[in-house]
Amino acid sequence: MPNRIPKRLLALLFGTAALASLSAQTPLRVAAAADLEPVLPPILAAFQQAAGIRAEATFQASAMLATQIQNGAPFDLFLSADLGYPKRLIDAGLADAAGTADSSTPIVYARGTLVLWARKDSPLHPPSLDLLRSPALKRLAVANPDRAPYGRAAVAALTSLKLYDTLKPRLVTAENISQTAQFVDSGNADAGLISLTSALTPRLAADGSYFVIPRELYPPIEQGAVLVSNTKQRAQVHRLLDYLLSAPVQAQLAKSGLTPVH
Repeated sequence: MPNRIPKRLLALLFGTAALASLSAQTPLRVAAAADLEPVLPPILAAFQQAAGIRAEATFQASAMLATQIQNGAPFDLFLSADLGYPKRLIDAGLADAAGTADSSTPIVYARGTLVLWARKDSPLHPPSLDLLRSPALKRLAVANPDRAPYGRAAVAALTSLKLYDTLKPRLVTAENISQTAQFVDSGNADAGLISLTSALTPRLAADGSYFVIPRELYPPIEQGAVLVSNTKQRAQVHRLLDYLLSAPVQAQLAKSGLTPVH
């Protein structure tokens, strides 16, 4: 008679194989706007626990990520801080929003908020529009408007307030919104126009305070997602997008400084 493998051993072997398959799975590579750096890691960890799909994020300015995708970087999903950069990739045939009503339009997953932040130990007045008008404000940190959507929003707000020409010589320009927050938190700037997601991080919440820039002063910061056309894991990317747009995760985004889309 042929030898029979005990059922308990079979279960152990198949369980080990399943774990090995999961660990060997190529993780989803997410190109994520810098304002998501305080927000996205716990969401991706919860997604892996819920769906068994691992995802890893690279955080940079949206323009830099779009350029990397244009140059063939092997990302699966692009989470931009605006709609413009993902739309350019769609128009170039490098990305899409397949599975949606209009695959030629990026999927809006959240909306951003611009705030003015300053350290609590600053000798200047607390953050407000009056602080932006103060001659005592010598250095104002902003993200590079040519690369970062929050930087464009900052310039638009200053222009709306008729302060851009006055403050332009005092601007300290960072590569992305995370670096902008670092500049002002480290004292390399007196104040900074940063994302609410940065201002709500434990470190900045402890070190400083913020003022929400009125939304009518800058165009809406609609943050768009697209699938990179060359992805080999399209079904898994759709599951991640569905997860990101689910009500519980949207509520989590709201607590982290992003405005939910529903």
